[in-house]
Amino acid sequence: MKKWMMVLSTLVLAGTLLAACAPQTVVVTQAPVVQTVPGATQVVVVTAPPQPTPVPGRPNILRINLGPGDVPTLDPALATDTSSVQVVDELTVGLTRLNEVTLLLEPGMAESWTASADGRTYTFKIRQGIPWVRWNGTEVEQVKDCEGNVRTVTAYDFEYGILRTGNPKTASEYAYVLGFAIENFDAYNTGALTDTSKVGVKALDEATLVLTFTTPAVYNLNIAGMWVAHAQPRWIIEGDDCTEGRGERWTEPGFNQSYGPYVLKEWVHDSYLTIVKNPFWPGIESVPVAQIDEIKFTMLDASPAFTEYEAGNLDVAGVPIADIDRVKSDPVLSKELMIAPMGCTYYYGFNTTKPPVDNVHMRRALSLAIDRQGLIDTVLKGGQEPAQWFCRPGMAACPTPDKYPDLGVKYDPDKAKAELQAYMADMGFTSVDQIPELILMYNTSEGHKKIAEAIQDMWVKTLGIKVSVTNQEWKVYLKTIKSPDTPPVWRLGWCLDYPDANNWTREVFALGGSSNPDDNGDGVPDGGIFWKNDTFEQLVRDAAVEPDPAKRMDMYAQAEQILVWEDAAIAPIYWYTRVTCTKPYVIRTFSQHGHEALEKWSIQR
Repeated sequence: MKKWMMVLSTLVLAGTLLAACAPQTVVVTQAPVVQTVPGATQVVVVTAPPQPTPVPGRPNILRINLGPGDVPTLDPALATDTSSVQVVDELTVGLTRLNEVTLLLEPGMAESWTASADGRTYTFKIRQGIPWVRWNGTEVEQVKDCEGNVRTVTAYDFEYGILRTGNPKTASEYAYVLGFAIENFDAYNTGALTDTSKVGVKALDEATLVLTFTTPAVYNLNIAGMWVAHAQPRWIIEGDDCTEGRGERWTEPGFNQSYGPYVLKEWVHDSYLTIVKNPFWPGIESVPVAQIDEIKFTMLDASPAFTEYEAGNLDVAGVPIADIDRVKSDPVLSKELMIAPMGCTYYYGFNTTKPPVDNVHMRRALSLAIDRQGLIDTVLKGGQEPAQWFCRPGMAACPTPDKYPDLGVKYDPDKAKAELQAYMADMGFTSVDQIPELILMYNTSEGHKKIAEAIQDMWVKTLGIKVSVTNQEWKVYLKTIKSPDTPPVWRLGWCLDYPDANNWTREVFALGGSSNPDDNGDGVPDGGIFWKNDTFEQLVRDAAVEPDPAKRMDMYAQAEQILVWEDAAIAPIYWYTRVTCTKPYVIRTFSQHGHEALEKWSIQR
């Protein structure tokens, strides 16, 4: 996701998780979270007696909504958002796998690994005999090579996938995650290094892959499992003696080749996408054989999706903001409603080079004028928490409110007005009418629109400034906010890729991060927040390798204070919950990050 420029294309991507092995199913219980905010809960998995098998002849199909707008890509090297990663993670499997419920690291395509004495080099043993597959228009078939042999996933496919992600020609927006972690990967990604033998990835044989990291960070194994480091099929992308290379079209149905629990069947752009069970996936403990034969993803906004849910045409749907009160009071829907914690943060970014937010006092004024709790109580109504800073409490080394009650930014209208006066003094303005109109942009969504309009109203009433809101379709929006055309204020959500502060504070906002790109590697921001602070950069670099947990958390707390207050490059708004309705015949649990392990779900009628 969860950044993956880990953004949300909708307020709630409905979903949860089911524990692994048949014939057991799972039920949802609540238990205290380890190392998180006092009193918080998380969904855990416990085994339960076997459930009845599906009725013969009834379709075993799950219908679920991804949110408005087309899925941007199914290319692991190019995916940055939750919709894309949701599907990619069903089609392919990484070296390691983050358990979506416990957030513990589990083996994926690597059945085992060893580490060097200095903790920088890992040698992975790749599972053998797992075939590449495709949908041939009628059924799932195994892919064969030029000699007629079944192509199986090898260490060379992982080496190719990682290097392709880093190749400047691929233009992967998420390559920066590997650039922060893998030796010489950043130099390769920016074009400063062309010799791939110097990059810290090497397949020794079909079963052995070696990754060398820049530092012995505790999260390196998590990064090794991310989708940008998945195996990729060179022959269908570039071509070989018997296969025509499809280039960018390799992700389309018929051309797409994968090896995970599901296979791409249909993709009607801007309408729906269908995946089917891969009969050749052998199943492993962390990624079992799929229990649902087919999954259809729709691409609807929240309200029409929920209408389809109530009509019986969707099995899972996020609850629109406008319907939350009705759902809570409805005798049927209230039993199908689940509100659960989610490892995500909703925030507004500031283009610090564009007026009027090119002045820190204006940025502070805007953040201070957001009544976060009021927004939650009157608009969101889903038990979200006001965010004083960016990194979601509960992640390793993320600051917690009990230890840092005064960290970050809180609603304070009087202080907001004082900051506005400081801005006007800096600019020589004597009236708010002299302040340029503020543009706030969001990706097209009913939920984001309601939030933007509520915050627009807060800014107008508290500060007296002129504010206009505008929106763009998801795929266009993602490009806009990482370009020179980034508007003064824009929204995003971030969900964890792995549960560590490095994945939040550093990988999103350090120079070269997801929301602060440095495409040329020249030390100059190219989009997003257009921001650089040397003290911040040093803090997040040092925190990445600090062995003492308390010191490490304090470093991230200092970095967060710079990010959200001293420089006010962003305005954190709230920490997510997932507000979802699920039909009673869908057996599932809730994920803590931005996407689901749908292979663990089942339908029991």
